[in-house]
Amino acid sequence: MDHIEWEDFQRVELRVGTILRAYPNEKAIKPAYVLEVDLGEHGIRTSSAQITEHYAADALTGRQVLCVCNFAPKRIAGIRSEVLVTGVYDADGKVVLAGFDKPLPNGARLA
Repeated sequence: MDHIEWEDFQRVELRVGTILRAYPNEKAIKPAYVLEVDLGEHGIRTSSAQITEHYAADALTGRQVLCVCNFAPKRIAGIRSEVLVTGVYDADGKVVLAGFDKPLPNGARLA
């Protein structure tokens, strides 16, 4: 494992967001959702996420997630993806979302 400096970690903008809306990304080759995520004072951002194995679109609304906010926007299957919603692969290679056990303000930065 490569070590990084504290300053490297501080450059990554990891913030709390709440999913406002999730719907299938019809243009994606692999099943994915388009997510609209509220990041508080940082605005509402869009993401394309391959998380259909564990999550139904309607069950994602209101869920708080951890987002990387300072990647450059990227076009993914016709969607301008502005944030990366984080998760971890389970034993079957399916994404489990990173989340929180208590409500947090949208836009709060990971400390």
